Amino acid sequence: MTFRRSFRMSRLSHLLPWIILVVTLSVTWLLWRHECDTSRKEMQAQFDFALRDTVSRVEQRVAAHEQMLRGLQGLFATTGLKNRAAFRDYVETLQLDANFSGVQIVGVVDLVPGNQKKAHEEVMRGLGVGAYAIHPEGERELYTPIIQREPQVGRNRLPPGLDTWAEPARRLAMESARDSGRAAITAKVRLAVDKKPEAQPGFIMYLPVYAYGQPRDTVAQRRSHLIGWIYAAFYIEDFMASLYGTSLPGVALDIYDGVEPTAGALMYSVGEYSAQDGHEGLHANEYMVVAGRTWTLSLRSLREFDVRYGRDVASLIAATGFGLSLSLALLSWFMVTGRARALRLAAGMTEELRHMAQHDPLTGLPNRALFSDRLGNELARAKRNDGHFGLIFIDLDRFKPINDNFGHATGDLLLRQVAQRMKETVRASDTVGRIGGDEFVVLMPMLADAEAARLLAEKLRHAIAQPFMLEGRELSVSCSLGVALYPNDGTDEITLAKSADEAMYQAKQSGRDRVRLAS
Repeated sequence: MTFRRSFRMSRLSHLLPWIILVVTLSVTWLLWRHECDTSRKEMQAQFDFALRDTVSRVEQRVAAHEQMLRGLQGLFATTGLKNRAAFRDYVETLQLDANFSGVQIVGVVDLVPGNQKKAHEEVMRGLGVGAYAIHPEGERELYTPIIQREPQVGRNRLPPGLDTWAEPARRLAMESARDSGRAAITAKVRLAVDKKPEAQPGFIMYLPVYAYGQPRDTVAQRRSHLIGWIYAAFYIEDFMASLYGTSLPGVALDIYDGVEPTAGALMYSVGEYSAQDGHEGLHANEYMVVAGRTWTLSLRSLREFDVRYGRDVASLIAATGFGLSLSLALLSWFMVTGRARALRLAAGMTEELRHMAQHDPLTGLPNRALFSDRLGNELARAKRNDGHFGLIFIDLDRFKPINDNFGHATGDLLLRQVAQRMKETVRASDTVGRIGGDEFVVLMPMLADAEAARLLAEKLRHAIAQPFMLEGRELSVSCSLGVALYPNDGTDEITLAKSADEAMYQAKQSGRDRVRLAS
């Protein structure tokens, strides 16, 4: 019996290194897979933000140009379409280059019935417009000549009189604006001022002008009291260059007129994407309605995007895990007589790998997975005991300029000091986590009421607002905080997080550097 037992123990001792190797490699694979999934989700979130941000900036710019035309519409409510001096003076005060960058030209279109063509031409000549004539020639039931363009500089110096109704794309937009009473843009067109062989893609925004004081509640009334249009013409490249804010680097953007992304419908393209380079990045299409016209925005991520926003922790986990697994297996092979010590070492290394999977590698704070686990536990405790707890979403204000101006090394150092300052500010029972970029969360168990949560949030805001010393340089950063309280603002993880995130967004919208309660 003693011999058999010794033989079995000997076999177990020889199998132990292989068991350790298989187990630790399996743990390494699981952690590597988890990190890959987390990294992919974070990249997808950055990509989705880039797409939403582009759509938002296009919509904001279109709205600004529409408001500019609304101002002209108001001008013509008190003066006639043919008041050339008033129109010229108004456009000069707009300072298009400074305030409405991207606008190529602003113009006025008159509505002329076919039987009034000659009288209209004589009136225009009487206003000092030289050899004015409606073109192209021909008898038509209706004419819509351009009677004035501003500013009259450079290639904008074209004779007036062009009948825009004769061109289908322009006519369709003008009819839409006339019947709706709202701004409407054309399909992809060649601007009349563009005389180059290779025309730049452009579009025109029209706004109707109705007779002053006349009703326009119905389509019939709007058609009956229409006297003309005002318009703004754009080259799409100049329009995109004038968007507010800065675009996310590392992405290729194509804009198509309509819902079909065909070569003929392509209006704008930036970023050199090539399907031959073997890079399978993220891709999404977004359909947006711009002044009654549908555009398709096609966004692709490039290698630069992956390098900039992808986390390389998965490779580190794989390399570290493999090295630790192999070292541990070899060590146990040579220390079969010290099995207990080897097992303790294996447990320690496994715990180290688990710690890497559950904590942010930059700040050491719990990552999204560990924080979600602790939040779930607190939810279960609060439901059992009919308790309360708080959740704070924190986002640093204007953190990106620090990275851009001082480098990512300085930005990382600032994030580590922010994390340390937050841990020193909260209670011992609270959990501070980092969920990506410059976004942090705080779990506050066992709170009395929302006021207690707000006071702690204010302490955090004040602590972060104090200057930081980074490599001999003093830098300051503020933060916006959103606070949600269980169960007032949500009874599960998703609704609580949404409430806190929305409150943080309201703090951003209200001017940053402040606390907002979800309730």
